[in-house]
Amino acid sequence: MEAWEFERKKVLKIGIEDRVEPSKALVFGLQHVLAMFGATVTVPLVVGGAIGLSGDQVALMIQAVLLTMGIATLLQTTIGSRYPIVQGSSFAFIPGLIAIGSSIGMAAVQGALIVGGLIEAAIGWLGIIGKVRKLFTPLVTGVTIMLIGFSLAGVAVKNFLNFYADPSGSTVVSSVIVAGVTFLTTVFVALKAKGSLKAMPVVIGALVGYLVSIPIGLANFDLVKNLPAFSLPKLLPWGEPIFDTTAVVILLFAFMVSIIESVGDYHAIATVTGSEITEKHIARGIGSEGLACSIAGLLGACGTTSYSENIGVVALTKVGSRHVVQVGAVILILLSLVPKFAGVLASMPAPVLGGLTLALYGMISVTGLRLITEKVELNDRNTLILAAALVAGLGAPQLPAEFLAHFPEIVSSILESGMAVGALTAIILDRLL
Repeated sequence: MEAWEFERKKVLKIGIEDRVEPSKALVFGLQHVLAMFGATVTVPLVVGGAIGLSGDQVALMIQAVLLTMGIATLLQTTIGSRYPIVQGSSFAFIPGLIAIGSSIGMAAVQGALIVGGLIEAAIGWLGIIGKVRKLFTPLVTGVTIMLIGFSLAGVAVKNFLNFYADPSGSTVVSSVIVAGVTFLTTVFVALKAKGSLKAMPVVIGALVGYLVSIPIGLANFDLVKNLPAFSLPKLLPWGEPIFDTTAVVILLFAFMVSIIESVGDYHAIATVTGSEITEKHIARGIGSEGLACSIAGLLGACGTTSYSENIGVVALTKVGSRHVVQVGAVILILLSLVPKFAGVLASMPAPVLGGLTLALYGMISVTGLRLITEKVELNDRNTLILAAALVAGLGAPQLPAEFLAHFPEIVSSILESGMAVGALTAIILDRLL
């Protein structure tokens, strides 16, 4: 087994190469699953609904996504970056998947993911992405990490208030109660609990919030009723792949955004774990993500990317073992075989997720801020770059869809990602000034 030889300082209770006893590993792994489950299942739900898939077809896609993300996480933690990074469905792919699925069909989605994934894998394994690592100075990296957390802030608050399920606000009082209980439980466990309980704030917070939501009436188990008790995922469930050039080009824009975000995540997890980050880790990480996206195409799932949410879990719990993350990956694979159980987790009320992520997403931004304050001299030049990058990264995603429609797909895809805009702004100014 390859040794982890580049830890700068001990910032974790359980290090990257440390192993824990099976019972604890199971709980820690489940914690990672809970942190990413809502987001990763949301992607197939949104894509399937927009394309007009039936309930059974959406369930099929959810099953494929769970299996793919488990496989992708195993790849990332073994032949990939070997960081404790969880892979999940990427929101960057949603517009492209909907556009392709609606106009050409899901078979073309499969083909575009297969081809695009191979291209991304080549970019990683050929070392192309690693060669630009010098562009990610502490200033650029810090801004990028901060914007990762900021970009998720709206999702956390909307889930907290149950906006997606109830935009009219009729359930806002009960939603705030559930989300508040979840948040306070999570924070209390993280700060006040002793022993092994202190490393399980997400699991305990989710369990308490879920239980509170049932008598209040926020839990909905319709999805569970529509899913079978057991089934095996299918290869090429949407038929023989269609390799359409337009579809491939559309998804390449999403791949570009995903790569930029993943490089930021690699730097974030390296900072959280007190580890060095090398060209080798970046190259292997992107290479494994590309391979995973091709596998997603073969299994009928969605594109995969590294998940910032789980970096927040590592920062909060100080448990950074990649072996724990691998246990989480196995749980995902097992869940893909038991759709009804997956449906129980997928039916977790949004306010519970909002209560959990209010702290987790903030931890990511604080990590970036800490990197800047520790590694960057805040002179006039660096302050200007920081200010411009933050404003650009926060402002770009506010542009309306009808305005973005006037731009080429590659430009509009980047503008929709605040982290990508902020990172590019910081890189350009850092090179020019």
